[in-house]
Amino acid sequence: MTAFWAIYWLVLIFVLGLCLGSFLNVCICRIPQGKSVSWPPSSCPNCQSRIKWYDNIPVLSWFLLGAKCRTCKLPISVVYPVIELLTAFFFLTLWLIYGLSWFTPIYALAVFGLLLGTFIDLEHMILPDRLTIGGMILFPILSALYPPLQGVEGWVSGLKDSLIGLAVGFGVFWAIRELGTAALKKEAMGFGDVKLMGMLGALLGWQAIIYITFFSALVGSIAGVSLIALHRKGIQSEIPYGPYIALAAFSWILGGYRLWDAYLALMGL
Repeated sequence: MTAFWAIYWLVLIFVLGLCLGSFLNVCICRIPQGKSVSWPPSSCPNCQSRIKWYDNIPVLSWFLLGAKCRTCKLPISVVYPVIELLTAFFFLTLWLIYGLSWFTPIYALAVFGLLLGTFIDLEHMILPDRLTIGGMILFPILSALYPPLQGVEGWVSGLKDSLIGLAVGFGVFWAIRELGTAALKKEAMGFGDVKLMGMLGALLGWQAIIYITFFSALVGSIAGVSLIALHRKGIQSEIPYGPYIALAAFSWILGGYRLWDAYLALMGL
């Protein structure tokens, strides 16, 4: 690939990520409210005025408007351009890692869903069924259509390994949830987290579940202790766990699987 085409694809993927990040903002806002993500068109959450197309250009419009609505002049949260840039960053990174293969759009779809779940969970402490259950249905189908997603050949093997991953992910976190609830005498984990792990098992396979379980627990523990130390949360406070699962899944997709392979090689497995 010549330098021109390499730059062309990088710019194209980045712009596509920004545009889908803008749509992601709509999904994050509307899905918890049970609203359509396609209609009506975008409007200011404060004054409800319709946002013109030239005020809806990802990231750029936020700066041009001075982070304020053109009509009511109330502030526009910095979260909106951050989500757009995050989406573009992940899409660009996936392109650099996986290039022109089916891994790129499939993982981009997964990243979109994980970002959606992360920001909804942070604000509302829920993980939408259309994300988790939808993923548990979609990813076995994609694994059958594209068996290399599971590292195998043949649609039967792809489907089988995806379903095994789904069962392991769902089963492991269901067991953790039940044991934790019995020990703490209160709900230790939301059922949405269990379904999210089922979805990730269906996409990434059962080996990834071990990595994601330990990685998310480590990061979640560090974050929880830090929030308590900073007096942002009490020891009895509920903390959304979905974002830590998503972060662990991101790290696996972006190369964490190599750490797992290296660990297995070190252990002689």
